[in-house]
Amino acid sequence: MKTALVTGASSGIGAEFARQLAAKKNNLVLVARSGDKLQELGRQLQSEHGIQTYAIAQDLTAPQAVATIFEKIQYQGLTIDLLVNNAGFGDYGKFSDRPLEKQLSMIQLNVNVLVELTGLFLPAMKQRGEGGIINISSIAGFQPFPKMSVYAATKAFVLNFTEALWAENKDTGVQILAVCPGPTESQFFKAAEFPVSMMAKNQNGMKLTSNKVVVSEALQALEKKQPNVVTGGFLNQFIVNLPRFVPRDLLVRQLAKMF
Repeated sequence: MKTALVTGASSGIGAEFARQLAAKKNNLVLVARSGDKLQELGRQLQSEHGIQTYAIAQDLTAPQAVATIFEKIQYQGLTIDLLVNNAGFGDYGKFSDRPLEKQLSMIQLNVNVLVELTGLFLPAMKQRGEGGIINISSIAGFQPFPKMSVYAATKAFVLNFTEALWAENKDTGVQILAVCPGPTESQFFKAAEFPVSMMAKNQNGMKLTSNKVVVSEALQALEKKQPNVVTGGFLNQFIVNLPRFVPRDLLVRQLAKMF
């Protein structure tokens, strides 16, 4: 039975990855800050699917967090066959008006932690000649987003980094995938501190993709050995392809008006 490591596993897309991977009979290492939620999810999945789960309550932005997780996994004698780098968050507002500490923490979680986890687990996968890594990017990674400047930049990094790794490893037996969701059924807008009026507008006027669809399409894309997948249907495909046809200054000005 194979083992998957999922970060940000206590809710949203991360919890759905845990559910669908458990249904496919993968043992799980679940990582998030909320130990109680992880333990509850782990017990539920063990009962429903007869798998083993290991919960690691860890703030990934803390110093030495990734090293601590890696050491705990090594101590348990676990082999990670699939790494899902899902943990991340966004922030809304003009960069100059937002707390710098929060922006730096976002870069730490969305970029540095993802790179470090990938760097720790990828070599062993290559040595075994099998394995997989799923990195969660976003449709925001395809163009600049005013008032979400740092978030979009981190997701552009994840997309480019992951596609490069896909090319480097396509003949090693290790499958690597960048997943680019659009707006999903999650607490993203609340955590990013969108204005209440804008959150209501998004919820009423924007079609939100279910976490089930995002994860299902991601796992299918991994099996097909794709370098990336834009989940959620035609509208998200349209958005990510806009930069090919619209001058960048015009595109950014329009996005600024939207946000």
